[in-house]
Amino acid sequence: MKGYLHLEDGSVFKGKLENGTTEDVNGEVVFFTGMTGYQEVLTDPSYKNQIVVFTYPLIGNYGINISDDESKKPQVKAVVLYECTSNYSHFEAKYSMKEYLEKWNIPIIHHIDTRAVVKKIRNHGSMAATISPFEHKEEQPCEIFENGVFEVASSSIETYGEGDKHIALIDFGFKKSILTALLKLGCKVTTVPFKMMDQVNELNPDGLLLSNGPGDPEQLSAYFSQIKQLVVKYPTFGICLGHQLISLAFGAKTKKLLFGHRGANQPVFDNKTKKVFMTSQNHSYVVIGDSLKDTDLSVRFYHINDGSIEGLSHATLPLLTAQFHPEAHPGPSDSEWMFDEFLELVKAAKGDMLYV
Repeated sequence: MKGYLHLEDGSVFKGKLENGTTEDVNGEVVFFTGMTGYQEVLTDPSYKNQIVVFTYPLIGNYGINISDDESKKPQVKAVVLYECTSNYSHFEAKYSMKEYLEKWNIPIIHHIDTRAVVKKIRNHGSMAATISPFEHKEEQPCEIFENGVFEVASSSIETYGEGDKHIALIDFGFKKSILTALLKLGCKVTTVPFKMMDQVNELNPDGLLLSNGPGDPEQLSAYFSQIKQLVVKYPTFGICLGHQLISLAFGAKTKKLLFGHRGANQPVFDNKTKKVFMTSQNHSYVVIGDSLKDTDLSVRFYHINDGSIEGLSHATLPLLTAQFHPEAHPGPSDSEWMFDEFLELVKAAKGDMLYV
């Protein structure tokens, strides 16, 4: 059936709509530049309530398998692309992308001029959008949803692995690959929903990892004080939203980028090693550099293209943060070493309560 993508600025793009209903689908429209990794994108909790435009012209050619999901179901609100193939060729594939999204009632609108859509987003920024079977609409796309973190975080504490290093993974919508990376390095990992952070001390972990997640970090301002109390007590690693929340907890500020960083080819410079490496990223918000002046935080990583902050360290605390994704699914594995560096911080502080 015919379908239409309505943007907040009044633009309308015509395509073919599948898995659609007579009801409109609303969300924030963003774009992803990777040639592969669509399954990981679809299931990444950080994409909650977003309409994702895939810039590569053919999506779905290696199908969907049962092992690469980053969460238990697709998190995107809808998918926009040029061509979505039903024919896939990979020995691990179990479904086509169309079959997978149809199972979860996630709309696909294809044969859209994705180049024109992305140009709009690059020029005007991420914006509210509506996918509709109707070309003409009296109402503009509704406001962007920024409270997805309350929908994707788990509701119970779970423990995985039996390693000698116990990491409390604070869950704001964590990707499975973060848990996998820690288990691969021999850690015992306990996932703790962010609403249950008050129980972390009872677990007596050796370190903390604050996970990724969707939305504006300021919406979690009620938890800033609690986050700081934990970070000053345990060696800590913050990834994506976790990085932003740690920054805010120590007094820094954040802002929203025009169209965010999304894709598997984002170059980052390490001020410590003086090296550049490629990263996978998915975020709309960044820490404001000037807001770090009255904190003990300093810039460890920055983005080569726009100079934005990509990670921090602390003057005295065993703290490491990354705006990018070192677990890199999808994306390059250039920064997986950050998990090793974090565990070195844990090892150095294990048994010592120097930061209470």
